[in-house]
Amino acid sequence: MRLPAHRLLPATALTAATALLTGCFAGAESATGDAGGGKRIRVAMMQPPRSGLSPLSDDAFKLSRWSTAETLVKLDEEGDAEPALATKWTQSGKSWTFTVRDGVTFHDGTELTAEDVVRSLTEAAGASPKPRILDGVELTAKAGGKDTVVVTTGDEDPLVPQRLSSPQLSILAAKAYEGKTVSPVGAGTGPFELTKVNGTSSATLDRYDAYWGGKAKSPGIDVRFVPDGTARAAALRSGEADIVEAVPVSQAALLDEDLITEVPMPRTNTLYLNTEKGVFKDASLRAAARAAIDAESIVKGVYEGRADVAEGLLGPALPWAAGLRTPVSHAKAGNPSGKSLTIGTFTDRAELPEVAAILQQQLQKAGFKVKLDVREYANIESDALAGEFDAFILSRATILDSGDPAAYLYSDFASDGSFNLSQLADPTVDKALTKAGGTQAGEARRKAVIEAEGAVLATDAALPMLHERVIQGDAAGVTGAAHDPRERELITADTYVK
Repeated sequence: MRLPAHRLLPATALTAATALLTGCFAGAESATGDAGGGKRIRVAMMQPPRSGLSPLSDDAFKLSRWSTAETLVKLDEEGDAEPALATKWTQSGKSWTFTVRDGVTFHDGTELTAEDVVRSLTEAAGASPKPRILDGVELTAKAGGKDTVVVTTGDEDPLVPQRLSSPQLSILAAKAYEGKTVSPVGAGTGPFELTKVNGTSSATLDRYDAYWGGKAKSPGIDVRFVPDGTARAAALRSGEADIVEAVPVSQAALLDEDLITEVPMPRTNTLYLNTEKGVFKDASLRAAARAAIDAESIVKGVYEGRADVAEGLLGPALPWAAGLRTPVSHAKAGNPSGKSLTIGTFTDRAELPEVAAILQQQLQKAGFKVKLDVREYANIESDALAGEFDAFILSRATILDSGDPAAYLYSDFASDGSFNLSQLADPTVDKALTKAGGTQAGEARRKAVIEAEGAVLATDAALPMLHERVIQGDAAGVTGAAHDPRERELITADTYVK
């Protein structure tokens, strides 16, 4: 999806923003080609490392996006597991046996073995805090030979391969674990070797010519961390950067439409309705609220058209969802008759207070009396979880690190869900969620997930409004950059700058 934009950055804004980037890539070898004529890739990333690029933190996604650290398996577009550092796997009850790929070497020259896999997984399972993907999961790993690893969980888990695709479970060389913190420098297996990290300002990666998957097209990557969105956009426009993460909506319209791509995110802006008490305990009034919402006007007014109107809880970032979805039966809308309600939301995401203001107008037009309560998220979350609001607006990630939405649905809508803002307790929903969570990965699980989504939507406990997008900038000479809704890939072995 391209943006119909032709305006230029005002000179003053461009000058100020570019100043933030001055010298950012100084000394980088971006203009130096190798024997194949390719250039180093200059990347402006949004967030600096928070934990020294430890794979046991959210920094792991940077390692994945730079193609320096790899996992046993990866996910295809549908969310199914595919071979990576493991070539195959089999399940027997609570245990899964993975065959480790032969002929893989770490960036320090050591050979990948089953013991290396066991070490990395054991470090992750014993970390404090645990990687998100292992939250609530008891996982152990042991070598079954030089080239096999047996992974066992406390409960039978059909999603073990998907879990092992999380960048937080990357497999690193022994040297990575020698210090007090895990260091990925020179310890990965990907097509690019992380050679230098300059705190929260920059990182350097060079092509690893002995990569098991074939030589990368680019000689290396020069990364700069640029939290300021205006500066990132200016870097793309001025030619200071080849690839830019997360171009702000306010800046997207100021850039050449051929340089930016909108990527659908697995994130849904949803109005959660309190089904336990208050005005929305009445299903007919929940239906009235659903009928009153004009999501298209929110997309146009708040998101400047750069979002997708929701058809369900799961959006276009999960391309299989729309084709499996069937019509849902709802309760008949009742008459609000001036009933009062309070909508809560938070300021941490700048668009949410604007969404709340528009919803207030739409619901008042339908006959409700609406009060808004807007605070910082840290100061409002406990009240929201305690059911202190009649409705709550949340921008919610719909897949977790496994690439599977069943966990999100259970967390938000099961009777004992840990994030049940709607206070929903519906036996039909619980049954559908349990079925989805226990179904084997693949088409059957996807169908079960959509059935569970339908059961939730039928209650009108949650009214999905829109699905968000992220905007990525690629310079004219860039080919092969990834546009990944899961934000696991950015630069691959095929990414190239002419």
